[in-house]
Amino acid sequence: MSEVFKLGDLVWAKMKGFSPWPGRVSLPSKDLKRPTNPKKGPIQCIFFFGTNNYAWIEEANIKPYHEFKETLVKSSKTGHFKEAVGAIEEFIAKGEIFEDGLDPDSLFDRLKEDTVPAEKKTPKTPKPRKETPKVKRVDSAEIRRPAKRQRRESSTSNSIRVGSLSPALNHSATSRKSGSTLLNRPSNIARPVTPPLDVETLSQTLKEKNIMPSTLKFGFLGLGIMGSGIVKNLINSGHKVIVWNRTQEKCIDFVKAGADQGLTPSDVVSAADITFSCVADPQAAKEMVFGNCGVLSEMAPEKGYVEMTGIDAETSKDIAEAINTKGGRYLEAQVQGSKTQAQEGTLVILAAGDRSLFDECQSCFEAMGKNSFYLGEVGNASKMNLVLQLMAGVTLAGLAESMALADRAGLQQKDVLELLELTSLACPAILEKGKAIIEGGFPTQLPLQHMQKDLRLSLGMSDQLEQPLPLAAAANEVYKHAKRLGYGEHDASAVYIRARF
Repeated sequence: MSEVFKLGDLVWAKMKGFSPWPGRVSLPSKDLKRPTNPKKGPIQCIFFFGTNNYAWIEEANIKPYHEFKETLVKSSKTGHFKEAVGAIEEFIAKGEIFEDGLDPDSLFDRLKEDTVPAEKKTPKTPKPRKETPKVKRVDSAEIRRPAKRQRRESSTSNSIRVGSLSPALNHSATSRKSGSTLLNRPSNIARPVTPPLDVETLSQTLKEKNIMPSTLKFGFLGLGIMGSGIVKNLINSGHKVIVWNRTQEKCIDFVKAGADQGLTPSDVVSAADITFSCVADPQAAKEMVFGNCGVLSEMAPEKGYVEMTGIDAETSKDIAEAINTKGGRYLEAQVQGSKTQAQEGTLVILAAGDRSLFDECQSCFEAMGKNSFYLGEVGNASKMNLVLQLMAGVTLAGLAESMALADRAGLQQKDVLELLELTSLACPAILEKGKAIIEGGFPTQLPLQHMQKDLRLSLGMSDQLEQPLPLAAAANEVYKHAKRLGYGEHDASAVYIRARF
């Protein structure tokens, strides 16, 4: 250990090409390799406040924090720099230090605990020759500022700098613009803000379709992230629609645009010739049909029921049997696409079941999407949808891991995406999710919890068919972990959080 700087010293550390940054002399983790031949004398492992990066820094580029504080604070006025100074000053004020030497997985798991009993440690003896404040060691669960993620990088070949981003430019610094970090505990993670939907404005795509609306009356159950966009296009294409949603306030704008509102699902079925359902998952779909004031109570001969919820084939067959028993007609109509496609009317519809009902829904499908396919008997559309969702989920998990690797290797993610766009791998979905990963906000297009649900259903189908799906199983675990951390309602691209950390 150097005689100049000791473990726990608060310092200013300068990376090549960047201004001095507030930090702390720390122990390296087992995966943070020490450069074997530093070019300019002794080096120290530095934890950077505000960004939570670690790096090996030459002692020639390290200065005591308090001695140079006044001069260096005045020399830089960037927002990220001020945040870092605020973080170290808060650290000093609370008399806290981080616990060194923990492997990344241990730190990651501890961030997820809501409460961990604090363990008091013996106060450290102040160093007589330095002004470093006396601090006490506490468990990391007691730290009251936003939970920090300690990032450990490997050194690059041409520098002893560790980490692909400067202290002012990494993802965690960017995320604090909104007042929180990406790895806040689940209870502190804000739900992504969904901009209000302009129900009455026609999309350009819908204008170009010139749809002749059906004379039938259509019910719609569920005005979530997909259902709201679909209903908007049904109304604007001239269809007669009656809506219901568990949260009735969501119906207000659609009623203003010309829709009727039912108080219960059974009211909607009673008033409509054909009723669509688009809810969260198989369990919600069953409750819609079999629950109190549900679909079955008003289902009658010649009425149609179209299930648009992402479900498994067995659930679809159970619902079909119940509808048919009451004399109704059943069609499963799974959709490929996300929020934007639902609002623009460019979904792909995969249908199976009653062919006459499929034909009667053609004007609706034309308003909802760019293509509709009839796949035969009930269950085929659900199976096809899960096959496609499996591809999407595994691909997105692969993209997230690739972007995390690029970041860890010191590459600029925007460069990765720019080059990717020139290759045969480029497609709208990958480019869209890549941009979401770089920006770090993860505004919801397709909720992560829905992607994980589809992977789970795909694995269930594989179990029945005894078809191994090792890649899907691994991807599902990553999505589950991200969901458990509180990112279920964010976009599926938030799986990057788990891949990176």
